[in-house]
Amino acid sequence: MQNHPVYTDNDPQTEYSTLNLGPTHPATHGVFQNVLQMDGERIVSGVSTIGYIHRAFEKIAEHRPFYQITPLTDRLNYCSSPINNMGWHMTVEKLLNIQTPKRVDYMRVIIMELARIADHIICNGVLGVDTGAFTGFLYMMEHREEIYEIYEEICGSRLTTNIGRIGGFERNFNHIAFAKIKKFLVRFPPVLREFEALFNRNRIFVDRTKGVAAVTAADALSYSWSGPILRATGVDYDVRAMEPYSSYEDFDFEVPVGENGDVYSRFLVRNEEMWQSLRIIEQALAKIEKEPTDIFHADVPAFYLPPKEEVYNNMEALIYHFKIVMGEVDTPTAEVYHAVEGANGELGFYLINDGGRSPYRLHFRRPSFINYQMYAPMSKGMLLSDAIINMSSLNVIAGELDA
Repeated sequence: MQNHPVYTDNDPQTEYSTLNLGPTHPATHGVFQNVLQMDGERIVSGVSTIGYIHRAFEKIAEHRPFYQITPLTDRLNYCSSPINNMGWHMTVEKLLNIQTPKRVDYMRVIIMELARIADHIICNGVLGVDTGAFTGFLYMMEHREEIYEIYEEICGSRLTTNIGRIGGFERNFNHIAFAKIKKFLVRFPPVLREFEALFNRNRIFVDRTKGVAAVTAADALSYSWSGPILRATGVDYDVRAMEPYSSYEDFDFEVPVGENGDVYSRFLVRNEEMWQSLRIIEQALAKIEKEPTDIFHADVPAFYLPPKEEVYNNMEALIYHFKIVMGEVDTPTAEVYHAVEGANGELGFYLINDGGRSPYRLHFRRPSFINYQMYAPMSKGMLLSDAIINMSSLNVIAGELDA
């Protein structure tokens, strides 16, 4: 066990106990540890430790060609891995000055918003479970499965998707994929309304979450919070709206903002974000219909694998295939940062390139790693049962804690 600070108290009559909240507790996913000093059921102070699944993603990435880094990003926030994939592709495209076609942008928006919904389904569903309500979780998980079936139709994968490529997608969306997306848009809204009816005005749920783990906007900003938990404090910041990417400026949507910065506000913000994501997907489908149907990637032969039939019959395609697979394409010398609005905050990629075939230095801005820093300070004075709910409301994904 790691060494932790020795807690003392000025009152010699008070006897505190030390509690390990995690890593074996079900709410800590087997990878978080919080060493808490307890006065009965109330938390006096605590120390958070991380690193149980340290995998050195960034260093591994620095020894891989750019297109081989995409599968590594899947393992960050694995609840919404397509957003990680798209964020990385756009970072490389910024480095290479690649302009993607509008249809590619809209296809990416559909996938990213589906991933946002899938992530919020898990977070808000688990928050309900942690307050003793299992029904809502069961209702919603059926429709997360529908989203996974859409992924599967598009790229063949479900959880760690490796979806898309630098410059676009590895293949076009077929009619089955579009049919499944449209079916989801019809089936999911009634279930989301029912989910809200189960929780939004439920007296037990409201009593367990309202006013719990409240954070001010100033404190949230001082800890560099982002995403739904920042917006729940009243800060109107969303990367999609403030620094649009993938043609998000073409869409009409609202950025949900909370008031109290507590667990209940975070829950409401995520629910509303699912409605806005549905709204964005509907607009994207309408916009795609106006674009050429055969376009699904940019014209970047040096980074986009040609079709197999061309590789077998065309020497130029064979050369490009060999150079891409062997990582023999040189890149510009540059320093790039690109951020996307992940499901749990600003997901950024800071890339320093020296003109070689792999990144010279690469850093992932993982929102969970930053958001989690405040967990121990905000738990001070909280009941242990509320600390569990607070952790769920922060949507901490273990894969992002130690990249």
